[in-house]
Amino acid sequence: MLGEFDLIARYLRPLAAGEPAALGLTDDAAVMTPPPGQDLVLAADAMVSGLHFLPDDPVETVGRKLLRVNLSDLAAMGARPLGYLMTLTLPAGLDEAWLAAYSAGLAADQEAFGLSLLGGDITRTDGPLTLSLTILGAVPSGRRLTRGGARPGDRLYLSGPIGDAGLGLALLQGRLTLDDAEARDALIARYRLPPPRLALGQALLAEGLASAAIDVSDGLLADAGHIAETSGCRLEIEASRVPLSVAASSLVAAEPERALQRLGAGDDYELLFSMPEAAESKIAALAARLDLSPSGIGRVVEGEGVTLLGEDGGPLSASQVGWTHF
Repeated sequence: MLGEFDLIARYLRPLAAGEPAALGLTDDAAVMTPPPGQDLVLAADAMVSGLHFLPDDPVETVGRKLLRVNLSDLAAMGARPLGYLMTLTLPAGLDEAWLAAYSAGLAADQEAFGLSLLGGDITRTDGPLTLSLTILGAVPSGRRLTRGGARPGDRLYLSGPIGDAGLGLALLQGRLTLDDAEARDALIARYRLPPPRLALGQALLAEGLASAAIDVSDGLLADAGHIAETSGCRLEIEASRVPLSVAASSLVAAEPERALQRLGAGDDYELLFSMPEAAESKIAALAARLDLSPSGIGRVVEGEGVTLLGEDGGPLSASQVGWTHF
């Protein structure tokens, strides 16, 4: 394995090419001037091998997932990405080929989402592979989407299907089987490469449609609870209206209990957002423009917490509310 500075020069410096703020990764810090009339948005996430991704996941997907989960945090605030800082804590036995594939995956997503590496750190560990990324984004000054703006009377929407990533993980871990190879691949892809809904978040902010938003990283019910708590109201979610992907439909049909379990699964990174009832007429045009299919799944009411409703309008109980980090 090459030394620290040779690794940076060979694999990480190309990820900063063309970004003046990175200073060629030759200094200990980057220098960035915020765009005029914009506020900075910063977020950070860490991933640990065996906990947030599987040790045998394709290496080129690991960095891409790390970048995408951070991009999803920007999407939930309506921000556009500017760049990122990254820390790599590498086990001593990791070979150079791993870093080459990891960097190649990041390069592909940098091009897709329009940002570059700004700097970071690289070090060794006797423990598991640990990756951390801090992302920088921008929103118009004084404006952003938050979890705290939902109000009674608002409608709840989801940007896409929930549960695919959890099913993909179950397939990879052998806890679930699926004969349809195409559907299996689609579910696994949703676990390994979640789609950050940047364009949707930016449009919701620009057009003033959403009153609150969050990305579904820890499970729909858990993240809905964050909006409810921060906004000081109650969210009612109709279980039958939560969208299900084509790939997941056969699994849920065969094992109906998974219909509720998927509402507590994490890693989907769809956007959950509330909007005033008067704004609902605009969602169809927005969805068509972005080639998305947001689904109305409930409403905001007086009270606290989250209530899951069955088809008869009565409350349901889900065995799994969501993922926690401790």
